[in-house]
Amino acid sequence: MTDNDVAGLQRRLVEFAAARDWQPYHTPKNLAAALSVEASELLEIFQWLTPEQAERVMDDPRSAHRVADEVADVLAYLLQFCAVLGVDPLAALSAKIDRNEVRFPVRRRGAGGEEGDPTDDRHSSE
Repeated sequence: MTDNDVAGLQRRLVEFAAARDWQPYHTPKNLAAALSVEASELLEIFQWLTPEQAERVMDDPRSAHRVADEVADVLAYLLQFCAVLGVDPLAALSAKIDRNEVRFPVRRRGAGGEEGDPTDDRHSSE
């Protein structure tokens, strides 16, 4: 394992918090709230952009840096949340993908390229 794999990053985050005596504040509720706040800060970058501008956000070094920082914050809080609750995030994701593959089978397009009724789809987080 390296410090750039999930377990290594989780260990670094736990050690970082422990060195600062932050563990009492790293409750599941607090970490879930912090994760939500950071995800909202990521959304804020895109809030008023057109779809075309959003697709090019990484072309500008300043906005690319902001996006990368917010992604890091979201991931850090998610990894800390998983560490506190003992959730293996990769195993949880793999299991979720497995369930979604069953729930949302691949639909074949008809001869004209049309698909079935798009209202039949549900978001994968439901």
